[in-house]
Amino acid sequence: MAALILAGVVLALLALRQNIILILIVAAGYAHLVWGDGDLTYLIDDIWTSVNRDVLLAIPMFVLAGNIMTRGSIAVRLIGIMRALTQWLPGGLAVATILSCATFAALSGSSPVTLLAVGAILYPALLESGYDRKFALGALASGGTLGVVIPPSIPMILYAIVTETSISDLFIAGIVPGLLLTGVLSVYALAANRHIARHPFDLGDLARAVRQGIFAMMTPVILLGGIYSGLFSATEAAAVAVGYALLVEVLIHRDLRARDLYDIAVDTARLLGTLFPIVAVAISINLLLTAEQVPQDLARWMSTVVSEKWLFLILLNVFLLIIGCLIDIGSAILMLAPLLLPIAMAYGIDPVHFGIIMVVNLEIGYLTPPIGLNLIVAMTAFKEPFLLICRAVVPFILLMLLVLAAVVWFPQLSLMLIR
Repeated sequence: MAALILAGVVLALLALRQNIILILIVAAGYAHLVWGDGDLTYLIDDIWTSVNRDVLLAIPMFVLAGNIMTRGSIAVRLIGIMRALTQWLPGGLAVATILSCATFAALSGSSPVTLLAVGAILYPALLESGYDRKFALGALASGGTLGVVIPPSIPMILYAIVTETSISDLFIAGIVPGLLLTGVLSVYALAANRHIARHPFDLGDLARAVRQGIFAMMTPVILLGGIYSGLFSATEAAAVAVGYALLVEVLIHRDLRARDLYDIAVDTARLLGTLFPIVAVAISINLLLTAEQVPQDLARWMSTVVSEKWLFLILLNVFLLIIGCLIDIGSAILMLAPLLLPIAMAYGIDPVHFGIIMVVNLEIGYLTPPIGLNLIVAMTAFKEPFLLICRAVVPFILLMLLVLAAVVWFPQLSLMLIR
């Protein structure tokens, strides 16, 4: 009963559009009063315990690396390679847009950053080349979401932290779903723009683009190769990403100055100053609820209500799709993953597979109003009406739902590289 009251309080605060940190603090206080012997001083102890983890270092490192790459010329160089590779295809620039988003997502780990970095260059280029405005907006907004599925991914790190799951396994598990999403969106880009004139393949253009962007292209190879081979952990990979980004942008490309590095550090600190209090309070709640067996009690209750795994999966996905419309992906994972994972495990769902289901599912929330972050970012960046952008992403949402269904019903898509 106490758990249901807590859920009701959280839903009521969400309905009132309260700030996520307020919701978490209220939930933490309630949890400690009900399950923590009424002593709120334990809340401070749990917050300290929650942030005293080496794995948390991966978040600021990957955020810093993404900011360095965004301020430099990596995005421009990557786009140059993708355009040279696809210009011979009908609608080649549309395919280059999806591939550029996917590749830059593998560097930045952020959906809005990917949308802004790639969109600033390719949105005017798409319009000038005769592509439909709605398609251009939909492709960039949806392509930007690939930043949370293709590793490194901040939402995956958050899921790993609050559920005690391997970050490396999650990163590797996200590769195939990320490539599948990229492939499906690319095929649609080809089919929808087959009438657009193509350009002949130019080996010289490709060679020049690769020569200029080879160091940028090597970034995901180094990071994922190091993690997959066991050369370094995901947390160590984050430090490698920062070092490599600085090496490339400062010493090789020479696109960043000392002043730029200062601004990058300040921007990173501001973002982390918003994120880490939320992480700390969310983990402190999870520590208490886990100690009091609340998730396990919910799992037992759910198993008496829903006996079939397939029905649970349907209800889970409907629930997460609704949550994705109301809450950003990071907050949703921090609040829901520790409660839902024990229930999913009771139905025989692998923790890594469940993490990918959550990430792919909540990724769609970037494109669904009223909270859809990529819709808001696209509206601001491209100066286009919000309703136009909402209509533009509808075909891409349908395609992403198809991929989500495949990821849910075929666990091997997520687990094949780690088993």
